[in-house]
Amino acid sequence: MRSEKVRKLVTLAILSAMAYIVMVFIRIPVVLFLKYEPKDVIIAIGGFLFGPLSALAMSVVVALVEMVTVSETGIYGAIMNALSSCTFACTAAFVYKKWHKLPGAATGLVCGIVITVPVMLLWNYLIVPIYTSYITREAVIPMLASVFLPFNLLKYGLSAAITMLLYKPVRAALSKSQLLPAAPAPAAAKAKVNIGVILVSALVIITCVLLILSWQGII
Repeated sequence: MRSEKVRKLVTLAILSAMAYIVMVFIRIPVVLFLKYEPKDVIIAIGGFLFGPLSALAMSVVVALVEMVTVSETGIYGAIMNALSSCTFACTAAFVYKKWHKLPGAATGLVCGIVITVPVMLLWNYLIVPIYTSYITREAVIPMLASVFLPFNLLKYGLSAAITMLLYKPVRAALSKSQLLPAAPAPAAAKAKVNIGVILVSALVIITCVLLILSWQGII
């Protein structure tokens, strides 16, 4: 039992470090000061593996480490980062824990998007004027629909699609490294479903990338 707990903590530490690293090195400007960071993908995978409480812990830890290392928005940025990651990943993990199958993972991620987007719109309205000196609360109101809503839909839609693509390969790699119990070999029927998941996820990712390029005026 103790060795299982140690293995879980080690795995969560590795995933948290991975989330921090991708946040530092993969920051894609989208619009204004808003950037896409794929750290929520890693946190959501951790939630799928170990449950919503683990996703909560990862969200808080990564946000705090980001605050004291590379963040320029201090405690307000940490609150926004922890809240967004936690709402998305914990929601997805909670649904997947109740429905531990491929449709459950997809449903959990969709629920994560549906819940996180309005939550972040509210917090964008409350927090953005506090830590930006050039955006007033009056200016934020029209930006909610024109900037923050499409950005959040793009951000969490892209994260959900990447999570669906990476979850099984990451789980398999962790199992091979003996950081997780070995997963059973997938049945032929599941392999067919996975092809559909790959195609749909790839379509969502391509669409989101084109939207980012269009938003930046590149295409």
